[in-house]
Amino acid sequence: MSATDWHPYIALVVTIGAFVALQWFRNVPSDLVFLTALLVVTALGVLSPGAAFEAFANPALVTIAGLFAVTAGLRITGALDWVSYRLLGGARTERAAVGRLAAAVVTSSAFLLNTAIVAMLMPVVLVWCRRHRVAPSRLLLPLSYLSILGGVCTLIGTSTNLVSQAKLESIRSQYQTRWAARLSDVDSRESRFVSQLRPLTFFELGWVGIPCAVGGVAFLVWIGPRLLPNRTDMIEQFGEKRREYLVEMRVEADCPLVGRSVEQAGLRHLPGLFLVEIDRGGQVITPVAPEDVIQAGDRLVFTGIVTTIVDLEKIRGLVPAADDNYESDPQLRQQRHLTEVVLSRTSPLIGQTVREANFRKLYNAAVVAVHRNGVRLTNKIGNIRLEPGDTLLLQTRGEFVSVYRHSRDFYLVSPVEGDEPRLHHKMPLCVGLTVVLIVWLAATSFWPRLAGLSIGSPAVAALAIAVLMVLSRCMRMAEARNAIDLQTLITIGAALGLGRALSDSGAAELVARQLIDWVGNHPWWLLLVIYLLTVVFTEGITNNAVAAMLLPLAVTLAAQGGYNPRPFVVAVTIGASLSFMTPIGYQTNLMVMGPGGYRPSDYLRVGFPLAVLLGLINLALIPVFWPIQ
Repeated sequence: MSATDWHPYIALVVTIGAFVALQWFRNVPSDLVFLTALLVVTALGVLSPGAAFEAFANPALVTIAGLFAVTAGLRITGALDWVSYRLLGGARTERAAVGRLAAAVVTSSAFLLNTAIVAMLMPVVLVWCRRHRVAPSRLLLPLSYLSILGGVCTLIGTSTNLVSQAKLESIRSQYQTRWAARLSDVDSRESRFVSQLRPLTFFELGWVGIPCAVGGVAFLVWIGPRLLPNRTDMIEQFGEKRREYLVEMRVEADCPLVGRSVEQAGLRHLPGLFLVEIDRGGQVITPVAPEDVIQAGDRLVFTGIVTTIVDLEKIRGLVPAADDNYESDPQLRQQRHLTEVVLSRTSPLIGQTVREANFRKLYNAAVVAVHRNGVRLTNKIGNIRLEPGDTLLLQTRGEFVSVYRHSRDFYLVSPVEGDEPRLHHKMPLCVGLTVVLIVWLAATSFWPRLAGLSIGSPAVAALAIAVLMVLSRCMRMAEARNAIDLQTLITIGAALGLGRALSDSGAAELVARQLIDWVGNHPWWLLLVIYLLTVVFTEGITNNAVAAMLLPLAVTLAAQGGYNPRPFVVAVTIGASLSFMTPIGYQTNLMVMGPGGYRPSDYLRVGFPLAVLLGLINLALIPVFWPIQ
């Protein structure tokens, strides 16, 4: 055997090895595993260096990077907070959250890019998980699966469907050329065969796609919770601190909470937060009832943990009232940060009240909240007399930590993570740009000619909107850069390269033809094998590559057996998109792997029964709507 004859086996062994490494070496980053596997097949000559690393310039990868930046703009302007409140605000349980996600995600992913939806909603889900002390592993995988289920309902739901459409047109042209002399008789077997290779209509896949979506949603709502992992250790990565602060917030006239009851405003269900009292023009309302209505000018006194206070501060028109020096202007607020400090015995502030201590003059800072270890503070913050060991939450300039880290005034100086200010005044512009992006992406799907132009590229669209967000100051360039998840991009790029090694080496086709030889010429069994081959290969190879590789094989089998090619075409198109059992099977599965703390076995445990259920639905309905003979 020549060296090239070994390439299919090398590709198979390395791919299997990558899966084993991900399962058994759980502390090894997924991007390192896939990058190592890609380097091995490249070094052994299965792929050329150009082909191996071409995936890192894949437009899909660039699109995801752009969407990460767009999502950062939505987060910084507070748009995601608003979406979170509208989408998941009323959900109190995991099942309710999955149900709300299903309604939004399945519908939108039938018409929009799956990766865009997951990239935009993943931060929303993480915020909900943190607030309700739920492990992200309970919701992120359902989010990915729901986007996949929506994608098979229409022709434009996923790029795989469009690849199948383009490949189908190419195959039809080939058979028209091959059988040109016999197509003059419209009643001939050849004419009927070619007519069944017509392009897929917009909602044609929905005959099986919609039942699959309904069945998949029911599975994820009622059975999925029993199979999903509960990575409670991921909750600790939220950085929750249990110190209980006293904080006083003033309700401005433009606050969206005005006119809402405490219950409707969601102030009763934030973790580690208790609304002590409402001060309304000197009249104190305590205890606070759920039906009490919030009014402009109210001062809301809470005891809460630091991350919850950060969430409160991000609500438009809700500002800390303890210190008049607090900077609330959005532009100036962007230059200031939250910092925790512990007062030392030698601090000049000891013995003074918060109101008397001139933090602006001494430290160019403002007091947001106060914590005293072992004591629940109930006084007005401005009247609290400071003592050694008190922990203060301050609004400071960026250089405060480096300047006062070793100061004798404080025992400890620590920045607070996740306190970036919300530029609420930029929210309408940011949302408008996002709507433009959605329309842009939808237009390229509805009008294929536009998709063939450079301006129709999803990568161009995503990057263009991200750049416009930076130019319009919805976010800073540094924030856009930091939003791009390099680990996810490297993992996806390396996985695409590994999938190409399986395809180009002939490993995938070798396995496919061997399995078909075992089946024989039985139409229903051939349909079953084609569907199973598509599902199995799409778990290890990119969806688009599977569709492009197996469609010609499926049509050839139908032609040789004298069967209707339509059910085989639909089986490959649908099967190539339904990837649930591995992290590399679909880009959205990879996107949630890191944030959810998932392992390959998690995908198999949840995805295998889901894939079996959808396989039964597809194999039962495809011959009904598209008869094999």
